[in-house]
Amino acid sequence: MALDEPKDTDDAFDVKGLKFVVDKEFMEKAETIKVDFTGMGFHLDSNIDMGGDGCSGCGSDGGSCGD
Repeated sequence: MALDEPKDTDDAFDVKGLKFVVDKEFMEKAETIKVDFTGMGFHLDSNIDMGGDGCSGCGSDGGSCGD
């Protein structure tokens, strides 16, 4: 999960005033994505096995994304 600007290959979603940009191919594989803020970071749920328990603390020291 990262800050990004929409590209032609992305879909953009507005959820409760927040804009989410997701690659179209990834969205087809994931089908749905649930993003929760846990107070310690973000937790992502989808149909794709992202390893571990999702991505908590992405972009912060000790984050678990892509490890």
